[in-house]
Amino acid sequence: MSLKVGIVGLGIMGGSFAKNLRKAGFEVCGFDIASEHVQALVGLGGVAASSPKDAAEQSDVVITSLPSIPAFHAVMTGKDGLKAAGKDGLIVVECSTLPIEDKQAAYDALNEAGTILMDCPISGTGAQAVTKDLSVYVSGEEPAHEKCQPVFDGFANLNFYVGEFGNGSKMKFIANHLVHIHNIASAEAMVLGMKAGLDPKMIYNVIKAGAGNSRIFELRGPMMVADNYDDATMKMDIWQKDMNVIGEFAASLECPMPMFTAGIDIYRSGLAKGMDKLDTASVCRVLEQMAGFERK
Repeated sequence: MSLKVGIVGLGIMGGSFAKNLRKAGFEVCGFDIASEHVQALVGLGGVAASSPKDAAEQSDVVITSLPSIPAFHAVMTGKDGLKAAGKDGLIVVECSTLPIEDKQAAYDALNEAGTILMDCPISGTGAQAVTKDLSVYVSGEEPAHEKCQPVFDGFANLNFYVGEFGNGSKMKFIANHLVHIHNIASAEAMVLGMKAGLDPKMIYNVIKAGAGNSRIFELRGPMMVADNYDDATMKMDIWQKDMNVIGEFAASLECPMPMFTAGIDIYRSGLAKGMDKLDTASVCRVLEQMAGFERK
């Protein structure tokens, strides 16, 4: 019998998980504080849940994709949260990028109720989530990973079992460290080329075919070419949260990250300019302003 899947957090990422799991034939119920996101799931043939607890009671596996630490703890252990369901054997696949100590606290709390929490951050953007072009860094109890394999296959292209609980987050911090740097580097290169008089579309097409290419350049370059960042696959304000988490993790290890640190103020400048809901590719616009460059 196919596993019944609940999703808590039906935004950019969670909404795509739901859509692809429905396409794969899974029964899906979902909860989100934004009712329009829940109604979108219902439109796909899914079922609305009234709370995280309700989603747990209807499901064998619950996927969570959450924007902040307060939201995470409310979903895990708050009133009408997952722990309140007290469902023995429930597996929770936690996909958010959050501090490991917060996830560990939730792991301990859910364990008291017989619920298994897996630390499973996602590598990929919202645009990639639409086409299942994602990798999942799975950590926690290996039998739970094996049981959830069909679910992972339903919403992601790849999943990697990386060991004990918390290793998934460590891998995600490394991946996002590189995303951060590649995004800034892509924008910097585009601005250099445009200020030198080159057409942005030509820059994108030529670099994409050569050794200077990166996955982030491929994904974010078209937005930089169009100078349009409204259809965000990762919003600047959410990325600020991710940067803080990674920076604090590195500081706890006393690990220097000079390239990561050098890019932080570029994003902060964008936030100061009111670009918090734009895609992170909008750092290109920030760098254009810093370079005194205006497109014709």
